[in-house]
Amino acid sequence: MYIELRHLRTIRAIQQAGGLARAADMLNMTQSALSHQVAGLEAQVGMELFVRRSKPMTLSAAGIRMLRTAERILPEITALEDEFRALQSGKTGRLHIAIQCHACFDWLFPVLELFRHAWPEVDVDIRAGLAFDSFPALLREEVDLVISSNPEPLSGITANALFDYHPMFVGAAQNPLAAKAMIEAEDFRNQTLITYPVARDKLDVFTELLTPARVEPLAQRPVELTAVILMLVGSNRGVAVLPDWVLREVKSNADYITRPLGPHQVTKRLYGITRDEDAARPFIAHFLRLARVEAVKLQRNLA
Repeated sequence: MYIELRHLRTIRAIQQAGGLARAADMLNMTQSALSHQVAGLEAQVGMELFVRRSKPMTLSAAGIRMLRTAERILPEITALEDEFRALQSGKTGRLHIAIQCHACFDWLFPVLELFRHAWPEVDVDIRAGLAFDSFPALLREEVDLVISSNPEPLSGITANALFDYHPMFVGAAQNPLAAKAMIEAEDFRNQTLITYPVARDKLDVFTELLTPARVEPLAQRPVELTAVILMLVGSNRGVAVLPDWVLREVKSNADYITRPLGPHQVTKRLYGITRDEDAARPFIAHFLRLARVEAVKLQRNLA
């Protein structure tokens, strides 16, 4: 037995119309063509689907079973067609994000809040578990966007510049380094450095300052949350290096001091990294624009 979607649509239309003539109009076909289709369907099934002696036409027991199937399947097909049309128009899709920057959560959530109102049909997720194997995951299409300040030169991916930022030193007001206008690598030799629990090649303080100078801090303490890092720093339990936008609220707090990293102020760039073919997709392009706009707001707050 071979049943097509047009057969299910036919049996539903005849049931709704109560006869072949009106059903043929609903299906935009002639009554003769519809009669032949019904006869062919009944031949496939091997039994009558309608009681033709009744007016309006009613379904036989076999017809009722087929109608139940039609009423279950056809709405799902319609919904699938709507989804495909939305995908083609760029109104829906998936935006799964991997983050190589713990501090980025403070900046990212306002962007996502704006994005979800503009693109309510896009499935958004943050894939923290893939954060540090993110570029292979991007190429495997397990994620769709990587937030990183260290893009890898891989074929098939595009690094879309978002904004520049300054990694800044933050310490307690009573720390001896508070007397300095700029913090250099040697200043960390007698300090406990509080960092996010990630590899050194993902931490600006190492990649931009300590590793090139071959300097080791007195100790390194990994801490997961930005708020806890700042609490420990304020208690003079150690020092940290964080993006300038993270420190905007402590700049006016008498418990803290913030200083640029030197001898020349360090500047880094954050990127939204996508597969080559995805950067121009409407909702991804809009997310990248929102990210840049939100960054401008952050920079204004730092002034």
